Amino acid sequence: MPELDRRVIGRRLAEARKARGVTQEEAAGHLECSRPTLIATEKGERPAKPEEIVRLAAFYGRSVHELLRPGEPVSAFEPHLRVAAQRMRLGDHELMEAIGEFQRFVEDYCELERIAGAPLRYNYPAEIKLRAWMNVDDVAEDAAAMERRRLGLGDQPTYELRGLLEWDVGARIFYAPLPSAVAGMFVYLAEQGCCILINVKHPPERRRASIAHEYGHSIVDRYSAAVDPLTYARRKPANERFAEGFAMALLMPTTSVRRRFHEIMSSAGDFRWADLCRLSSFFFVSVEAMTLRLEKLGLIRRGSYDHLKESGFKVRKAEQLLELPRRQESAEPYPERYKFLAVQAFEEGKISEGQLARFLRCDRVSARALVAACLRQSRMDRKGEPQEIQLSLEESLLP
Repeated sequence: MPELDRRVIGRRLAEARKARGVTQEEAAGHLECSRPTLIATEKGERPAKPEEIVRLAAFYGRSVHELLRPGEPVSAFEPHLRVAAQRMRLGDHELMEAIGEFQRFVEDYCELERIAGAPLRYNYPAEIKLRAWMNVDDVAEDAAAMERRRLGLGDQPTYELRGLLEWDVGARIFYAPLPSAVAGMFVYLAEQGCCILINVKHPPERRRASIAHEYGHSIVDRYSAAVDPLTYARRKPANERFAEGFAMALLMPTTSVRRRFHEIMSSAGDFRWADLCRLSSFFFVSVEAMTLRLEKLGLIRRGSYDHLKESGFKVRKAEQLLELPRRQESAEPYPERYKFLAVQAFEEGKISEGQLARFLRCDRVSARALVAACLRQSRMDRKGEPQEIQLSLEESLLP
């Protein structure tokens, strides 16, 4: 085994052990070896024997492939998120399982990039340091406006927020089932950048708000892992107030909200619950978020949201009565780019069908169907009839 392989495998073993919450003494006891022997293995000074790797993989809850994959391992961020979850008293089994899957998703994404030779390009905003004398709400508003200008968004609604942050900023955004009380989590890694996990159980409007909130953490406290609940029992700390204010201003820019509100007032002379539903649909946010935003901007009376809750207002029923469009948002567990990298690697023969299914978190039949869907495109022929064509990902488009 080459020296580099020893070091890489040793690091992977160490990261897997830490992520599992296993001490060196416990791991050494499982292998029936001394602690110095285990330390030497993790440092790459001693090659790990095949049978040791198999035993440790099972002990750490990892596959042998995960421990033997080439390339530098992703730093274990599971322990940091576990600590953040426990600090928020959110540490149940489902959440801990999701944190482990989050780590594996990031590792798989990096492996696909290595296989394809296509590292993710980062385009992150400057970090903001909050000071005691700062007005957090004002700082969040300014940061959101600056970010919209930086990304060329103007003041119109941003319907494809997940894709925008993935392609234009270089964020890695995943979806997974989390406890209903948890909105999402965030971690920033030196080499892998901004990584976000969102609760797929929540409605699309809530998921978008959670994405914007977690992205706000990458601006205000980039190097602190965060697990965010839907609500706080006590007053939110400054960094959470920033992330919340940033998210609302990013999704509902002040100038656009004011303009739409005044247009409604000019034409109808009033602003009713029906108008609130239409406005929330236009910005693709929840009625709750739209109400709180209008309250914050002083456009409707304070306490409107409390009145909304107490009245038992049925949002979905109101949307049906008003025939408002149900906007669609992808709920795939991995980014679109991740999927295309996996399909490309399979088409080029760089990964097997079994590996493709593992990357895509599905069975082989579903993996083949997904590949076919990615390579199929519909168009109209000269007679105006729909026609499907097969694409080749390797075909050059240059003249």
